[in-house]
Amino acid sequence: MAQRRPLAIVTGASKGIGYELAKQFATNGFDLVVCADHEDIHTAAMEFAQLTHRVHAVQADLAEYDGVETLYASAQKFGPVDALAVNAGFGVAGDFARETALRDELRMIQLNVVSTVHLTKRIVRDMVARGKGRILITASIAGSMPTPLEAVYGATKAFDLSFAASLRHELKDTGVSVTAMVPGPTDTNFAHRAGLDDTKVAEESKKNHPADVAKQGFEALMDGKDRVFAATSRGTKLQAVAQRFVPEAIKAEQHRKMSEPGSARR
Repeated sequence: MAQRRPLAIVTGASKGIGYELAKQFATNGFDLVVCADHEDIHTAAMEFAQLTHRVHAVQADLAEYDGVETLYASAQKFGPVDALAVNAGFGVAGDFARETALRDELRMIQLNVVSTVHLTKRIVRDMVARGKGRILITASIAGSMPTPLEAVYGATKAFDLSFAASLRHELKDTGVSVTAMVPGPTDTNFAHRAGLDDTKVAEESKKNHPADVAKQGFEALMDGKDRVFAATSRGTKLQAVAQRFVPEAIKAEQHRKMSEPGSARR
């Protein structure tokens, strides 16, 4: 009888860090259930199928309750989940009081926060019952500082960081580990989708490749680490170290300068 291959769920897997995370799992012996809200997930799944035995694509909107339930039900058909990478998310940039749309921010909270709790709740109970499992939650360096002009996004990622750390502590004697991946700005579609074109955030993102970020995150997950700051840019790594010592007001001003429209040209 053939030995069962471990199964991983990766959300936001059609592009960017999620796509590269799925490749990491596939090339390291995992079968996959991959999810995104766009039809591109089916094309990505065909590419992952060249790297592993079984790949199942789920096109679902995880910002909706039913989308999370659809993903969970689909994964259940393929056997117990050994690893969960909660990666789907997006940002909204702009002045909270005068520029951003409430509808966009509420949808971001639904995806970055509510769906993270929802999907993790569904999967972690099964893992605890089996006495084994690994969970990777993609947060952001933005979650470790005030984020003017990305106020709600930064708050969602602060939630993800706190949630991952708290859950890890609760599960310390269960055989289930939780790792927070904390990327700096990364060369994906995030900055464009968030409305951060022509900012220093977008310029810095070009220095950090999603494949490198995903590799660091995957390795930290498999090593059972609590948190990994995932970046390749020396400047971004120094920024992460500096967060521990810089006053909040100064961090807020630094972030504002990086997120201001036109800052890439200054």
